This record gives sequence, structure tokens and C-alpha cells, in this order.
Amino acid sequence: MLMHLALRNLLRNPRRTLAILLTVAIGTGSLFLFHGFNSGIMNQYRDNTIHARFGYGQIETKGYGDRVYERPWEHWIEHADDLRKELLALPGVRQVFPRVNFPALLSSGRITVSGKGQGIDGAEEFEFFNTLNFESGKNLYDEPDGIVLGVGLAKGLGVQVGDPVTVLARGAAGSMNQSVLKVTGIFHTGIKEFDETIFRIPLKVALAMLQTDRVESVALGLGAEKDFATVSNYIRTRHPGLEAIPFSVLDKVYYQHSVDWLGAQFGVIQIIILTIVVLGIFNTVSTGVLERKQEIGTLRANGESRRDVMLLLGMEGLAMGTLGAALGILLALVLNATVLSNGILMPPAPGITRQFQVLIELAPAMAVKTALLGIGGTLLGTLVAGVRVVRLGIAESLRAL
Repeated sequence: MLMHLALRNLLRNPRRTLAILLTVAIGTGSLFLFHGFNSGIMNQYRDNTIHARFGYGQIETKGYGDRVYERPWEHWIEHADDLRKELLALPGVRQVFPRVNFPALLSSGRITVSGKGQGIDGAEEFEFFNTLNFESGKNLYDEPDGIVLGVGLAKGLGVQVGDPVTVLARGAAGSMNQSVLKVTGIFHTGIKEFDETIFRIPLKVALAMLQTDRVESVALGLGAEKDFATVSNYIRTRHPGLEAIPFSVLDKVYYQHSVDWLGAQFGVIQIIILTIVVLGIFNTVSTGVLERKQEIGTLRANGESRRDVMLLLGMEGLAMGTLGAALGILLALVLNATVLSNGILMPPAPGITRQFQVLIELAPAMAVKTALLGIGGTLLGTLVAGVRVVRLGIAESLRAL
């Protein structure tokens, strides 16, 4: 009965009810979109780190990353093929990428510069590492003499796709070995240091130049981030001389620090937006309740108790909050599917040299959270204003406003 009366009361003054519903809807929808924007940025940082550089993590000899070695290849992983087969048998492990990193000199014939090489299995990595953002050409695949360069490194050498580049590296025996490779692609990740130094060549070519059959690390392609724990536990128990390191640790400066900084910043912005939204809802709802002072006085004069009046107002606030929050969530979903379907083009972030498109990623958990905030704000505003009114004497409430 009370809910029925509450809904009828809302329909008696459609203009006032519409104003409250729109306030709740705009506030709830704005918070929902902001959460989606925040998630979009965080997930893009995460995907760039995983699908451009490290995978979900990598395996290397224990303590390798904490020291600098004169002859690093002596501390690399032996029998990488056997380890690869073991890892692929684990649940959640979809791909395994053996790699080596090495310093080298690159020459275009006229210009010689230093760089950091990565020997990779191009055919295995082609689909997984798909966020390098190639400006020209394509990623390394099965080309036996291919090389891909960061945009800064390519400009330094003065080369384009199709040009030859000579790579010189010191092998395990101490001799300088070289390979003449052809540029197949030029990428631009937006990380200046990476784009100015990194190049990638076929793993077989790199191992031949370095005169070794060991690999420095094994990167992982998993079904989900949570699957890394399975790999870590397996390595710890079956291969105590190795260790599994997650991508967030491998790329702490770019990824984890950026995520922590952005998370703190968005937390402050979210508090500001939430405060403004709740105050806006509270003000609109309170005004609507105070305008009904005479009506509430009449209810009291007819024998309704303060508790009955507060319960009725609470039902109305709950109904308005629920309808307004649902409308706000719906509006946010429509906007994201239409106007914002291609995301928002953002300027370069700190430490990045290129723009990036941020997709707004709306999740059910966010919808529930923001809806509860909208409903809670509406209900709170209604009850606080209701308390002020029901505390008045009946005669005072019945006076003309």
C-alpha cells in the first residue's frame, strides 16, 4: 500500500519528479562513464605492456635481473625446448616465447648506431604481440633475414622498409659476428627510450651471432592474468634455479608506477565528482520534500504518525533513486554505444610520445556500484529533508509557504 501511494505521489507532480529523476540520472550516468573511462586507460596500459613487450610475464634464471654479468649468456636458460613443452602442458598456458636480448651495432652503410636487440620467434609472436603500432611495414613473421626497428632507431639510421641493415654483435667466443638483414617494419610504441633503441630479429639469427643455444628468457602467453600463479608455482617447485616474474614487475616504471599514479589521481577526481553529484541530488530532493510541507502537515492532522510519513517519503525516495539510477545507466550505455563508440582520443600521457584512443569500458560491477550511489544519495536527501519537516508542529506545517 505504501509503495502504491509513493508511486501515485510521484505522478501527482510530474515536473518535480522529472527534475529529480534527471538529476539522479545525470549524476549516476556521469559516474558510470567516468569509471569506464578510468578502466579503459588502465586496461590500455596493461594491454600495451603485455602485448607489446613482456607477455603476461617471463621466466629467467633466478636472480638474473638483479645483476650485471660480463658473460650473460652463461646465465641463460638451458634446454629451452624441454621447458617450453612442460609449460605448454600447464592449464592456462597458451603460448611460450623464447627470447634473447643483446647489445649490438647497426649500420645502414652510411650511419652506425648502437641498439638493443631482441631475438624472437616471429611466427609464434606475430598474433600475440599486436600492439607495437607499426607506422610502416609489418611485424616480423617467418622472414629468415627480417628486422623490425623502433621509429627513433630507424630515423637515426636513415632507413625505411625494404632497406638493408647490418647487425654486429659479440659472440660467446669473443668474435664480432654480423648479419645483413632487411627492414620489414618500423614500429612506434610511444615510449621514447624503447623506440630509439630496440630492434627485433629472428631468434635463429640472434643465436647464431651470439654463438649459443641458450635463451635469456621465456615470455608467456596465458588465457588470463590469474593463470600466472599456476606457472609461478610450477617453476618454484619443479625448477628452483629459475623464477617466474609477472609483467607488472618487469615493467614497473612504465606500467605499475603509471597505474598507481593514475589510480591515485582518479581517486581524487572521483571523490570530487561524487561529492558534486550527491550534493546536487540532495539539494533537488530536499527542495521537493520541503515544498510538500502542507501536504505532510495534512497527513499528520489526519492521524498519520511521524514514522508513517517518514516511511512514505523513504518509499518515494527509493522509487525515484531506482528509476533515476536505471535511467542514468541506460543513458551511459547508449552514449557509449553511439557517440563514444570509438573511444576518446587522448594526448600523449607522461613518458609517452604518441596519442592513444581510450575506449570506455563499462562493466556490470560498475553499474551496480554507481546505481547504489545514486539510490543512496536520493534516499538520504529524502529522509534528511523529511526529518526536518515532520519535526515541525502540525499547525506550522499547514501554514502557507
